[in-house]
Amino acid sequence: MNKLIALVIFVSTFTFAKSQDNHSLTNTKTIPSVQLKDIDGNLVNTSELGFNGPIVFSFWATWCSPCKRELNTINDLYIDWQEETGVTLVAVSIDDEKTKNQVPLYVNGKAWDFKVLLDPNGDFKRAMGVNNVPHTFLVNANGEIVYSHNNYAPGDEEVLYEEILKLSQH
Repeated sequence: MNKLIALVIFVSTFTFAKSQDNHSLTNTKTIPSVQLKDIDGNLVNTSELGFNGPIVFSFWATWCSPCKRELNTINDLYIDWQEETGVTLVAVSIDDEKTKNQVPLYVNGKAWDFKVLLDPNGDFKRAMGVNNVPHTFLVNANGEIVYSHNNYAPGDEEVLYEEILKLSQH
């Protein structure tokens, strides 16, 4: 009987976890207030970014190849996305104290044209429930998380763009 209960709990947990991945969120959650620094050392409060259109928060790290592929792909499309939807991208590096100095070097080398925040202690990462990277969130103008996606495969940026379009049409 105990093995059956354990199996039911495992399957239920796995099913819940899978249902939360790659889908629009049904429970509205807002962006938590966390103080971070940008790559220039300026303090930024995550809940007070004050953008007018949709916001994409992309959690990444310099040691994460899928993260860099995703952000480099989005960077190639970003100007068009901004013009069409007013979207703002905020890349949140989870690099720790040992590797955070590599972030500005990488960002400047790739000429990313979006805001990059540093979360070396993982405060914002924990507040957002990020377990692994890349993890991308789409936030509406009210600061509500309306879409969440974990991991990256080519084409995921198209799904994200479709979600951005839905927001920009409201």
